[in-house]
Amino acid sequence: MARKVFFSFHYERDAQRAAIVRNHAVTKDGDDAAGYVDKAAWETLERQGSAAIKKWIGEQLSGTSVTVVLVGPETSNRPWVQYELQESYARGNGLVAVTLHNIKDFSGKTDAAGNTTFGSLGKKDGNDVYFYQVGKTYDWVSNDGYKNFGSWVEEAAKAVGR
Repeated sequence: MARKVFFSFHYERDAQRAAIVRNHAVTKDGDDAAGYVDKAAWETLERQGSAAIKKWIGEQLSGTSVTVVLVGPETSNRPWVQYELQESYARGNGLVAVTLHNIKDFSGKTDAAGNTTFGSLGKKDGNDVYFYQVGKTYDWVSNDGYKNFGSWVEEAAKAVGR
């Protein structure tokens, strides 16, 4: 079953590597074969202000069952990534992190690894909930994301009853 997925990532820093993950379905038989439907079409909204960004994020999250955070070296420090993860957790989305550092850029270089310390995603029973408690992390290259991405998404959706 194809899932609607929201992709969260540091656009300016990681767009090139993120595109490899987001667009890998192009080389398959479409999104269904990849195991997801890409719900987000990223646009830079910063010049429109935070209210517009929050509205756009809410619209993009609508109808999704899983949020995939594409992790580069600076992703965990990005306030909008943290907001997207908090909103995803609040909506009951499954969560997956995919590290990008081993993906080669156009010049053939890899990057420094990022971490999945995103701060509190919300509360459960009065206690803070962190990504490591509710999501799994995979490396696109070493865990063969091209082949396995769909199963990661499906597992995350099932983990939250979707």
